[in-house]
Amino acid sequence: MQADKENGRKRQLPPEYIDYESKFIERLTQLRQLQRVSCREMSLALGQSEGYINKIENHKALPSMQIFFYICSYLGVTPEEFFAFLPEQSKTQNFCDRFARLPEEKQDHILLLLEDME
Repeated sequence: MQADKENGRKRQLPPEYIDYESKFIERLTQLRQLQRVSCREMSLALGQSEGYINKIENHKALPSMQIFFYICSYLGVTPEEFFAFLPEQSKTQNFCDRFARLPEEKQDHILLLLEDME
């Protein structure tokens, strides 16, 4: 349940409700960790205060649209790739993101392994 902001009451959310704010934050954290960069390092690289990304990841702030585009650029993803976090896509997207960052030699090893499994 989520608090109704107008009168402080709890309201029932539809069963198909997706908490996009939390998904956004989870995806940011996931992509940042894939890059092996600290919150502080990323914040400073984006020209923000050293605690900026930490505030986002702790649900205390959200980036402006302009900063979101900087975040995507910094993480090496398009906005579309950033938002590929729906449950049925998350494992595939995570694999693709990680695979793309591997050296070509390691990609070849994985492809051979997949061929063996087919």
